[in-house]
Amino acid sequence: MSLEVVFRFLLLTIGGVLLALGLLALTVGGAGGFSPVPARDVATPPADLSVHEAAVSVSSETADGGSGDGTLRRIAVPILMYHYVSVPPEDADVYRRDLSVTPENFRAQMAFLAERGYTVIGLDDLNLALRWGAPLPSNPVVLTFERDADAYHVVFPILREFGYTGTFFVITRRLDEGHPAYLTWAQAREMAQAGMRIESHTSDHFDLRGRDSAFLIDQIQGSIERIEAHTGRRPRFFCYPSGRWDRGVIETLKALGIWAAVTTEGGIEHTSDATLLLRRVRISGATDLETFAVLLAWEWDRSTL
Repeated sequence: MSLEVVFRFLLLTIGGVLLALGLLALTVGGAGGFSPVPARDVATPPADLSVHEAAVSVSSETADGGSGDGTLRRIAVPILMYHYVSVPPEDADVYRRDLSVTPENFRAQMAFLAERGYTVIGLDDLNLALRWGAPLPSNPVVLTFERDADAYHVVFPILREFGYTGTFFVITRRLDEGHPAYLTWAQAREMAQAGMRIESHTSDHFDLRGRDSAFLIDQIQGSIERIEAHTGRRPRFFCYPSGRWDRGVIETLKALGIWAAVTTEGGIEHTSDATLLLRRVRISGATDLETFAVLLAWEWDRSTL
């Protein structure tokens, strides 16, 4: 057998292997768009893996939700997490009472921020600081709200009184259906025009873990499009329902152009490689001003919790 024949045989063999690998890749990945990522739920990491380490692990394997200059940064900014800002009903269970901050206490907390020299910023400011090194004012703090029942009539006026802005994560189906205990789209639009951020908390507040791409697109993109249609501004930030997420959810957020997302994991430090898993500080009904000051600094013995 001549050397030329052997050479051609080798080329055909190698070409066949490469073709087979290409077809296999198409079969696994799909012929367009993005397909569901194999499930790897790191919402509850092993005991020897912190939530932040899990976040970095996911972010290193997936895109990080936005562009940046590639510099790894760590920034301490408290993102306050409010749910109900109202007096809980008399028959409220222990969970509702814990999640409810009275309007009087909320106003006192906003006054505390003003008196102690804190500057309220938005998630967009924090995102730019993490990704591009944009400067932040002294003592920055972010205000986020998840239960829009009290947003317009209680929270919105108090924020305007102090010249603050807030980020409101809304469940869009409840606005679409005109639920009496929630915002209307007209109110959301007014708040957005006044500088508040109306962002996505999904369409229905379902647990997103373990879902296929079609479900995630419906819940996340559907809510994004509804908010943009009613406020004229496309949401770039996201709040996980009940703080639950997995790798597939993060992949979807990135694909939909979400820049950052907030969790229910406690803490004030954030890194540029995990902007889709920002920590927050929960403010509860039992949070007095002394505790409020400690939470802002995130300095206490957490081993007693």
